Amino acid sequence: MSLPVRVTVTARVEAVTPEGDEGLLVEFLKAYRDAVQLVVNEIWNLDRIPSNKTLHRIFYSRLRELGFRAHHVSEIYKRAREVVEATKKNNGSRPVLKKLTTRIHSLDYKIDFNTKTLRIAVLQDRWVELRLKWYGYLDKYLGDSWRLGEVLVSYKSGRILVYLTFNKEVSLREPRAVMGVDINFSNITYTVIDLDGNLVSMGVIPFRGLRKALHLKKLAEGLQRRCPKSWRFLKWIRVRVS
Repeated sequence: MSLPVRVTVTARVEAVTPEGDEGLLVEFLKAYRDAVQLVVNEIWNLDRIPSNKTLHRIFYSRLRELGFRAHHVSEIYKRAREVVEATKKNNGSRPVLKKLTTRIHSLDYKIDFNTKTLRIAVLQDRWVELRLKWYGYLDKYLGDSWRLGEVLVSYKSGRILVYLTFNKEVSLREPRAVMGVDINFSNITYTVIDLDGNLVSMGVIPFRGLRKALHLKKLAEGLQRRCPKSWRFLKWIRVRVS
């Protein structure tokens, strides 16, 4: 018997706020980003990245004094730890956060799928209501088998985007066939056979435009080698790019 596997789907929807609430939301997102940056700055030069338990002890009271709820605080230092670990793994310099994106704990939001509204907790225990621009295809995730987990809220260029993460457990079926895939520059060739070795299907999926893109890439790399400093200022290059 196969063990159940958790399947996760993330849906992005746009949202709007009642008049006056957008300012509260943006204020919260900026404060959240700045708080994550604060933690990143203070742990960046440490020889060892502190555990979540240590981060909680160091930053919990300080961040609570800034108006964050308890679960906001835990998400902030966890996010900071993730950023530092990922950046150091790639040998990057100290990250400077710019995006206004916040991960919302399940206890810090309330969602009503009947009215398609999402209420999230912001600073000083205030709440902001987001009216979701719903899409019909998302209705299939509202059944009993799917559960809503993590929610992300983002603000960019005057747009509010909400990322809803649904998950459920499924049981894997026993395989009935095997597929072989050959990836080429201009196509994918696939072959499907059953478990007895009999051919089920085979075919070719072409890549339109990929060969041309590869050709242009090689031309650009050759031009940059020949004119490493001045290629950007060549007249015909400026005409093509503009």
